Amino acid sequence: MRSNPLPKSYYINSDTIQLSKNLLGKILISNINNDFTSGIIVEIEAYLGVDDRASHAYNNKFTLKTKPMYEEGGISYIYLCYGIHHLFNIVTNIKGIPHAILIRAIEPIKGISIMLKRRKFNILKKELTNGPGKLTQALGITTKMNTISLDSNKIWIEDHNVLINKKDILSSSRIGVDYAGEDAKLPYRFYIKNNKWISK
Repeated sequence: MRSNPLPKSYYINSDTIQLSKNLLGKILISNINNDFTSGIIVEIEAYLGVDDRASHAYNNKFTLKTKPMYEEGGISYIYLCYGIHHLFNIVTNIKGIPHAILIRAIEPIKGISIMLKRRKFNILKKELTNGPGKLTQALGITTKMNTISLDSNKIWIEDHNVLINKKDILSSSRIGVDYAGEDAKLPYRFYIKNNKWISK
């Protein structure tokens, strides 16, 4: 079930914006107690560290929570939002530069019956995985997996040669970051045009 995860070097990339776009079409896979689930990444948001008011690491904020962001790229940064939603981020760039990419939505492809059970759904519909808290619940990803390496056998990303045309990659301001002032307007949300699984 686990073939060729993207190498750690893939995530140690100084251009987090370009990496974000490149992640669209890649396959996010989880293996929780031998239950394999996966989906195509169709929507993400980039967060550019100490200079980005929307980032948890803005202004060099370094706490127990943000510590994973300062690690070398290629690990997970998973935190609780509103005490309920487990949000899955990919740490990027070199050690000491706290860039991260939030996975906002996936298009489910394998293990759909398992995802439905986890989400308490009877039928497949876009609400299954069209939001960052929804997709983690569907994939069984929780904060217990915070800092896990993305070449582990629990969570990883593969390239299945799903090619997304550049003209079909759209951008907008990020969602739910009004507190970030002018930075809330930055076009750091990227998604696949006309994909029904995106969050908005």
